Amino acid sequence: MENVTKGSRIIGRYVETSYGSEVVRAYVPPPLPPEPALQLTPIRQLLEQASLAVGRLDGLTGAFPDLALYIYSWVRKDAVLSSQIEGTQSSISDLLLFENGDAPGVPVYEVQDVSNYVAAMSHGLTRMRSGFPLSLRLIREMHEVLLAKGRGAQQQPGEFRRSQNWIGGSRPGNAIFVPPPPQMLDECLGGLERFLHEDRPDLPVLVQAALVHVQFESIHPFLDGNGRIGRLLITLLLCSRGVMREPILYLSLYLKKNRAAYYELLNGVRTGGNWEAWLDFFLTGVRDTANDAADAARRMMALFREHRRQIEMLGRPGASALLVYRHLQQTPILSIVNAAPKLGISAPTVAKSLEHLRRLGIVREMTGRQRHRVFVYEPYLAILNEGTEPLR
Repeated sequence: MENVTKGSRIIGRYVETSYGSEVVRAYVPPPLPPEPALQLTPIRQLLEQASLAVGRLDGLTGAFPDLALYIYSWVRKDAVLSSQIEGTQSSISDLLLFENGDAPGVPVYEVQDVSNYVAAMSHGLTRMRSGFPLSLRLIREMHEVLLAKGRGAQQQPGEFRRSQNWIGGSRPGNAIFVPPPPQMLDECLGGLERFLHEDRPDLPVLVQAALVHVQFESIHPFLDGNGRIGRLLITLLLCSRGVMREPILYLSLYLKKNRAAYYELLNGVRTGGNWEAWLDFFLTGVRDTANDAADAARRMMALFREHRRQIEMLGRPGASALLVYRHLQQTPILSIVNAAPKLGISAPTVAKSLEHLRRLGIVREMTGRQRHRVFVYEPYLAILNEGTEPLR
């Protein structure tokens, strides 16, 4: 079947496929880039604003005293937000408790999904830093990590689907959207990979990221985890193209807040070829997210400076308290029994240090118990928690 056009824009084609006794129309997107060429002039100012905001955020990587700590924190925040879009109710606190060996406040399988997301992102970044290209193989590897444990383990981790899937509804016949049938995945994914590897000086990298995200979501190549992998691709592509030196920009909060418009605009590309409206939405999100992330980073640095100053004024106990405090920056929720062996100091010393930090208002004991107490670095966690209230 020939490609369908809307006005002059090629928007793809529909193919008939069987599902049970039903004949279903599945959407096959045209290869990137869109034809005819995108009209970038109307969004040029917004594109410049977004690029400047990303540049300012990237510039902070040299100012942050512990960049690895910032990345650690922001990857976990994005993991929570991206998983919430998919329906989990986990919070950052749940994830940190889970990683610390303590019981989270939601079912373990939900936190496992979030933890898998962290592992998938880390895997992708590690592979790219070793020189491996952003490719279908790497996407499959990340997907395998994403679904390695928990609810997705039976959904063909690391493999492109061999059956028809759909979005919304109880079957393809009443679905909101039916992506390409499995026999057409090679064609669609091959085109996506070619675009990932092409040198396209005519398309700014932020625009390329916007295009790739929609294309991946339209192909929907896995049985499960497409949304999470699709959001990860945005950050990984920006890093692979050198727009960011480190993975510090994540759009999940913006997409979570504006999810109705997000889904509507994805559909607008498929049914009307309205790429320009999607680009306007995407670039607004990049600009606002980068500005918000830069503001949060500055507040985190100011918080760390002030608390370090207070701890150094403790005098002799300050050395041990500072050691525990540095560990709190990496693990904002910790228990004495888990922290002591990691720090190489005795449990009583950790307990005394945490008591000093409690008196300074830096930490709060969150269990109310006399034994097996758990402490939270609340002011820091408050920054990370911004916008992560679970969807209801």
